[in-house]
Amino acid sequence: MPRPKGNTRLKAARLAAGYNSQEALAGALGVGVRQVRRWESAAPPWPQPEQEQALTRLLGQDLEALGFTPTGGGPRWSGRRAVPTVPATAVGLPAVPTRSFAVQPASAAEDYEAVTRSHRRLYWTVPPTTLHPAALAHATLGCALLSETAGQTRQRVATALAESYLLAGRIEFFDLRDADRAGGTLLCALQAAGEADDALLGAAVLAHTAFIPGWTGRRDEAAERMVAARTYARRGPASAELLAWLDAVEAECETRCGHTRTALHLIGHAEDVLADGGEHDSPEWLDWFSRVRLAAFKGNTQLKAGHLPQARDTLLGVLDALGPADGKQTTVVLGDLAAVEATAGDVEAACGYAIRALNHLEETWYATGMERVREVRRTLAPHQQERCVRELDDRLYVWSTTVSALAR
Repeated sequence: MPRPKGNTRLKAARLAAGYNSQEALAGALGVGVRQVRRWESAAPPWPQPEQEQALTRLLGQDLEALGFTPTGGGPRWSGRRAVPTVPATAVGLPAVPTRSFAVQPASAAEDYEAVTRSHRRLYWTVPPTTLHPAALAHATLGCALLSETAGQTRQRVATALAESYLLAGRIEFFDLRDADRAGGTLLCALQAAGEADDALLGAAVLAHTAFIPGWTGRRDEAAERMVAARTYARRGPASAELLAWLDAVEAECETRCGHTRTALHLIGHAEDVLADGGEHDSPEWLDWFSRVRLAAFKGNTQLKAGHLPQARDTLLGVLDALGPADGKQTTVVLGDLAAVEATAGDVEAACGYAIRALNHLEETWYATGMERVREVRRTLAPHQQERCVRELDDRLYVWSTTVSALAR
């Protein structure tokens, strides 16, 4: 006679939820390993009420679906299986189809994360209008997976989903200059970070939302969002790079609002944070910030503060340090250098930097970089009859950049 195989339903649900050992599930539930071993036996005892709630919440199924059989006087269930789902429609997440039980294996999280990582890398080279719909479609898939996963598997999917929405929001704000749409997308990212209980991702999303009011001069609103971002950062193992980036974000908002002295103080503090280092590594998704990027923030603030010699030196140093994969940042730095020379009265040098920025924009579109060039061109209006300005116009209004600018 074959020996009983034990409670295979509970074991399968445990593995699907990402708990590869009985010890892992026991730790998540706060019970002893022996208790989990008994539940996975051929005759599992019915869990206590507190344990029942924890099991169904963690594994996304009711007890009968998990292989438990109620005894004569024990509780009975209607057969519905509880699945934790994201309250999608409350904040605009795509509607998640209701599933009766968790069906996806733990490998679903690995596969979903792999695509998220690929999108993260592709951001620096793929045109935003090509990558943006792919990122949103991937986020829609992630919302569906949330209702089909549980436990650690669900948490990993939620983390990758938050990053996917964050990427889409970054594209909308920086690459396509659609601040209204970015605001809604970033709200979805924040909700997904909450589902994952990832405080550092929450800090990153909140800091990105501060850009929206900060770039339009709404200083108080931007400052309030930065307070929230810093609060979330304190809840996790924040790296020196993440903390310095928060300073840089707030500095850019202050610069946009005309408070350059405050901005320069924040940048100085960020430089000190990076110099001191920290005990925590940066999260993998923090690939948009470095010491060089901080210097780029600084050069722009020095420009806006009227410190032209310092801005020129800082930005030239950044330009030398940027690599071939930094095309988007290069357009911004070249635009700022053009603005430095325009403000200093060197029209020819300003046009030269602006044309170099346009060369990069033809390879990799970046709306923020184009804005820098257009701002410089507006300041050159008194010199528009000069030959170098006309040459700039000839490059600024070629078919590709003209259509791109009007389309966005």
